[in-house]
Amino acid sequence: MTTGPTPRTLLTPLLTPLLVALVLLLWLPAAAADDAVEVDDDDRVTLNLQEADITALINTVADVTGRNFIIDPRVRGTVTVVTKRPMDEDELYRVFLSILEVHGFATIPTGDIIKVVPDANAKQLGTAGEPEAPGDIVTTVIPVENVPVAQLVPILRPLVPQNGHLAAYPPTNVLIISDRAGNLDRITRLVDRVDQAGDEDVDIVPVENASVGEIARILRSLQRTEGEETPGQRLQIAVDERTGSILLSGASRQRERMRRLIEELDEPDDDQGDTHVIYLRYARAEDLVETLTGVSENIQERQEAQEGNDTPAVSIQADEATNALVITAQPNIVQSLKSVIERLDIRRAQIMVEAAIAEISTERGAERGVQWFVSGDQDGAAAVTRFGDVGTPIESLLTLGSDTPQVDDGVSAVIGDLDSRVQFGAFVRALSQDRNTNILSTPSLVTMDNQEAEIRVAENRPFVTGQFSQEGRTVQNPFQTIDREDIGIILKITPQINEGDAIRLDIEQEASNVIGETSEAGPITNRRTIETSVLADDGQVIALGGLMDDDVQEEEQRVPGLGSIPLLGELFRYRSSTETKRNLMVFMQPNIIRDQATAEGLTGRKYSFMRAQQIQQRDQQSSLLRDVESPTLPRRDRPELPTPFSD
Repeated sequence: MTTGPTPRTLLTPLLTPLLVALVLLLWLPAAAADDAVEVDDDDRVTLNLQEADITALINTVADVTGRNFIIDPRVRGTVTVVTKRPMDEDELYRVFLSILEVHGFATIPTGDIIKVVPDANAKQLGTAGEPEAPGDIVTTVIPVENVPVAQLVPILRPLVPQNGHLAAYPPTNVLIISDRAGNLDRITRLVDRVDQAGDEDVDIVPVENASVGEIARILRSLQRTEGEETPGQRLQIAVDERTGSILLSGASRQRERMRRLIEELDEPDDDQGDTHVIYLRYARAEDLVETLTGVSENIQERQEAQEGNDTPAVSIQADEATNALVITAQPNIVQSLKSVIERLDIRRAQIMVEAAIAEISTERGAERGVQWFVSGDQDGAAAVTRFGDVGTPIESLLTLGSDTPQVDDGVSAVIGDLDSRVQFGAFVRALSQDRNTNILSTPSLVTMDNQEAEIRVAENRPFVTGQFSQEGRTVQNPFQTIDREDIGIILKITPQINEGDAIRLDIEQEASNVIGETSEAGPITNRRTIETSVLADDGQVIALGGLMDDDVQEEEQRVPGLGSIPLLGELFRYRSSTETKRNLMVFMQPNIIRDQATAEGLTGRKYSFMRAQQIQQRDQQSSLLRDVESPTLPRRDRPELPTPFSD
């Protein structure tokens, strides 16, 4: 039986030629590339590639130059290279970079590795280091000093390939470029030639009638309004107070324009003559009169010495209603005085001084003793034991013939038969006391620099200093003299801000309070004062002074003989003991207020604290006062204080 050919038998003759053709296609380009590269005895290379795969070219360059390449998967294509003479290693690498550039690829050196990527992605991967060859993609920053970078971008844009990057950063006046190293060198040389100083010079413009400082302020304000802030367009304006001149540095066109403007602003006021009215913003006019008078006298003496003739008198007066100075003098003297006024009429810093007076005291005492009374009849005492300065004496407690003894203070007991012919009694005194005191006062005060200020929170107490009366006769005009003194917290400071944030403080601090009364001399007061000068930084807390006192006193009184008897002698003794501990410290913290934000922060903190205390007290008030509206500071929703105070 004869069978036909199987499918496998039929496919075998067909697959064999196909496999052979595929092997030849894979082998021939590599073999052709190897055959097209010739290396002579001096290791020089001759290339002769016809439609060779670009990967084979990269492999050949890597073998010859010893460089390491990373090839992007998108790097594909064929190249044709024909050279007529051998090339050394550097020439081969430059030819290789040119071939890549023609085919739209670029190299990016990264350490010992060279990346081969398409041009479209090269600017994102460009390195900022030193290039190895002119064809490497590099990103760099070119500073420009004299010309605005915004004007250079339109000029340089046509010189940068489409795949390159060129941008300007006006705040620092620099150019950011990402391009091949060879083209980047060419652009850098062009920028150096263009970035040359123009026709800038310095003009000195004297000002005769107006204030040089005020004119300079107007010119700078005009510059900001016009937006001329780039180095190539900015006009430098300086003031020479000594000669009363304005210095202009910049382009000739801008200098000429500013010069014309200065001449128009420096026109004399025909209606004013030699009398000028100068309004002050911060200083007080009456405070400056004495200083300006002395300055004008010195100027007059100098002018008379130079010119040899008398100058008209200078009149300087202050108008308190408008806080202005009225000056009558020659124009040059007025100009000099105006420059002095500009430096004196400045916003002065303020100082907030917060003080803390903390006092903690503890006082403990104990007394123990017995007093005896023995009487033979009702005519008087036969024997009495009485100790001095121990409180109530026994004879004032036991009244002969009285059924009930009068007990004044202490813990006492009376024993004995008061109705018998022989009367006796005893007064037992046992007393213990414990007293604690915790006082904290925190006065604060705000004042201007070099300005004395005082805060006084005190009670005005009368003190008898003398009196006149006469016994036995009728006095027509009896009298007594009384002095009143403040008892409380008194803080007086004079701050001075030195260079930087150091503050010198002249401080007078007093804290006093009444601790008792005497019928003869009046009140008894405690008084604690500090008077000193200190140097502190802004916000620094310093300890001005303090007192730590520990006082222990013990006293014993006894009847001679009887008080020395063991055990029984306790009935004829009197003992007292007191212990007092007192800790007093005074702290102070100065804060400099230079602007509104600092003042708002310090004021807002105290304002919020006081309002919170008022709300808490209102919530805790008695139920009987629920219907009574308690006063409360208004809520502050805006930075500035409300005026008037209202919700």
